Amino acid sequence: MKNAITRFAPSPTGYIHIGNVRSAIYPYLIARQTGGKMILRIEDTDRERYVEGATELIEDTLKWLGLEWDEGPIIGGPNGPYFQSERLDIYHAWVKKLLDSGRAYADPTPAEKIDEYRRECSEKKIPFLYRNYRPENPPEWEPGMPIRFKADPKEREWVDAVMGEMKAGPEVQDDIILIKKDGYPTYNFAHIVDDAEMGVTHVMRGVEYLSSTPNYLAIYEALGLERPVLVSLPHILAPQGNKKLGKRDGAKSVTEYRDDGVLAEAMLNYLACLGWNDGTEQEMYTKQELIERFSLDRIQTSGARYDETKLLWMNGQWIRRIFDEQGAHALYDRTAGFWPEEAETYPEEYRIKVLSIIYDRLKTLSDLREMTRYFFVDPEINTDTIKTNKFLKKLSEAELEDLLKKSISKLSAIEDWNEDNLQNALNELLAESGKKPAELFSLIRIAVSFAPFSPALNLTLNVLGRETSLARLNAVAAAI
Repeated sequence: MKNAITRFAPSPTGYIHIGNVRSAIYPYLIARQTGGKMILRIEDTDRERYVEGATELIEDTLKWLGLEWDEGPIIGGPNGPYFQSERLDIYHAWVKKLLDSGRAYADPTPAEKIDEYRRECSEKKIPFLYRNYRPENPPEWEPGMPIRFKADPKEREWVDAVMGEMKAGPEVQDDIILIKKDGYPTYNFAHIVDDAEMGVTHVMRGVEYLSSTPNYLAIYEALGLERPVLVSLPHILAPQGNKKLGKRDGAKSVTEYRDDGVLAEAMLNYLACLGWNDGTEQEMYTKQELIERFSLDRIQTSGARYDETKLLWMNGQWIRRIFDEQGAHALYDRTAGFWPEEAETYPEEYRIKVLSIIYDRLKTLSDLREMTRYFFVDPEINTDTIKTNKFLKKLSEAELEDLLKKSISKLSAIEDWNEDNLQNALNELLAESGKKPAELFSLIRIAVSFAPFSPALNLTLNVLGRETSLARLNAVAAAI
């Protein structure tokens, strides 16, 4: 393939979800891999479901993921307009070709009569096909009247780049609506016209459109259009694997995941691999690696289960990768809005120190709010937390107080408060106290943080500093 022209054509009917995004990723990868281009087209002909602001949300999500489009809203291009609602004259010009050739007709049949036909077929237990009720002498088209395609039912065969060789009989082909009574085209017609006008070579969409393909092939044929490469993408399934993923299955919008601290790299990586692999055991891919390795023949034909746990694991891996490869400042630049409120009064240098010792425990950036709060505000002392700890519950209050006082004495003697000296002092304290590491270090850790877990103790104490660390240890000793 060279210079493939692909498109992402979402409907602005609400938030952009996981399935939408994967349908943007694959066209993007093919376009970049072949030196072609990806077109963003907004299919906004369903005016009843149109949601104000949804287009901006789509654009913002694509930008966040790094899926730049080459033609479309904002940037323009030679094949505009890129909103279907602004292309009505184009659709009417194309449908006129079908009317003139006898392959389409105006349909004056009222909706009530069509419902009657449906009931009749239901009672006879036969499929409803409108072509069996096609008006014998359709009138000239007038505004407010739907236009239907005049089907030519026959055996049809095609090759789907994912599903392979396909065929369908005449029983699935019908007189579908091309132009609705409000003058807007249906998806079934508009996407064919737009793809032809924009030179699209690869049409990628969900596998749910596979059953409609015979009707699309008939329209291509009637208009004398060359078929593009058809690519059916299997469903993303609910975690149980028993149905298509939906809102009720807990899947959030892509925007919600971003607001919860999921990185764009992780989301792109996870969704690209959801139903595709390059035949290796590799799991972590940069965008450039995906561009280089992606191929249509490695898309699986069955649905892929959505696993949020895997997404969050991958996000944690990407957090560590960015820190390790690009440095603390590069990761810190991603953390705006994810720190606890108390952190706002602390300098950037201090927050970077905190991030540097906590980053490898993060699954999402939003974990920073709870996992780092004790670095910015003294935690509430709760001696029950100490007394019920599995490593400390066997120690008496006197033993706990004594152990804390010994710890305060040893740590106070450190002249140069740094990670190495703190670790040496803790090791000496361990030998002198005769306690197990789990007992001694758990006590000190809880006393300075009252958090479920913390980074290595010497790192935590070093970032908190001498004054804060000793003050918290003294406060807990007094409370006990």
